[in-house]
Amino acid sequence: MSDDLRRIMAINDPYLLLREVTTRLADAQQEVTELARLRRRVVQDLHAQGLSYAQIATKAGLSRGRIHQIRHTGPAPEGAFLGHGSVIVATPLRRDDERGRTVVAVDDVSSGKRLEDLARSYGLDVTSEHVPVIGEIDLDRDGLVVVCGPRMSQQMWDTYAQDPVLRWERAEDGPWTLADQQTGTVYRSGQDSDPARPYDVGYVGRLARPDGKGSLLAIAGIHTQGSLGVVQLLASDLNAVWGQVGEHRFSTLVGVEYDPETSEPRSVELLTPLYRHDEESAA
Repeated sequence: MSDDLRRIMAINDPYLLLREVTTRLADAQQEVTELARLRRRVVQDLHAQGLSYAQIATKAGLSRGRIHQIRHTGPAPEGAFLGHGSVIVATPLRRDDERGRTVVAVDDVSSGKRLEDLARSYGLDVTSEHVPVIGEIDLDRDGLVVVCGPRMSQQMWDTYAQDPVLRWERAEDGPWTLADQQTGTVYRSGQDSDPARPYDVGYVGRLARPDGKGSLLAIAGIHTQGSLGVVQLLASDLNAVWGQVGEHRFSTLVGVEYDPETSEPRSVELLTPLYRHDEESAA
């Protein structure tokens, strides 16, 4: 019996006991989920290295059937791309100057909701919040996924500025663009082109927190349709993305063709490699 369990069992106040047991059960469930995810990941990694399930079982002191069961059940390892145990999905509030009130963009709501659904599908607990109009948000938290561009938050601007490869830049005629410093290519939204077309560019990256004690996942489009495209890519191909970047810091750009009436993505594609920042820094 652990010291923490002994402490809880010694509580005499029934209301405090109920609260402590409820909290501990929630924490324990998160731990069980993440341990199961890690166990499945280890088996998959060993199998990918060429070991048979029988060899893994022998070396681990488990049955072959048990190893095979672990490989095919439990939370998928790629869920760790989003976080461990729980995630916080933050989407921006916007200012409607014409009506003098704070609003949320429909596309931002859709992006946030789909990210929440994706996280839950991997057994993660999810909470949601908004980036205020003034742009202030506590970025020094575990499991943070922020759907917010640099122009809406100085803190996010500073965070994006760490990227060694991809840059947010203003074009000479005013619109925001995304530039690949590796190739010199500048990507522009179809909305800001002549003639205009239903096409946008999205950014996704795992970037350092201000406190240097972890990372956050940052998602933004030049316009809101770009964010929707990023989320669709993650929802449809997270395993492949995870396989290339794991939990390392990285960034990439996504091109999205969308329905001009609904903003729904029709097709998405990677415009750049998945740039691992540790590899770029070493280059």
